[in-house]
Amino acid sequence: QVQLVESGGGLVQPGGSLRLSCVSSRIGFSFVTMGWYRQAPGKQRELVAEIGSGRGTNYADSVKGRFTISRDNAKKMVFLQVNSLKPEDTAVYYCKDPTAWGQGTQVTVSS
Repeated sequence: QVQLVESGGGLVQPGGSLRLSCVSSRIGFSFVTMGWYRQAPGKQRELVAEIGSGRGTNYADSVKGRFTISRDNAKKMVFLQVNSLKPEDTAVYYCKDPTAWGQGTQVTVSS
């Protein structure tokens, strides 16, 4: 069973930055697409960004130009650099692979 563990969330002021990390236990990590999703209170979980095995990326329109997804296949990790944070970015951020979800890491943007 694949396990995904996120870290890096926290409380940050508007305009601030964070780097979210996710480590995977998957054998063959380098061959799968990895994604970051988020869920705000009272809202559905939504795709934020994903990165394919060939490192092609896809972003939600709301985060384009502010968030960057990357991966380190040697360490079986995927990252989400989040910049220029806004209060509406407040959510639990989840790492996802084809068969598993992480437990989530809370990002709160508030002054």
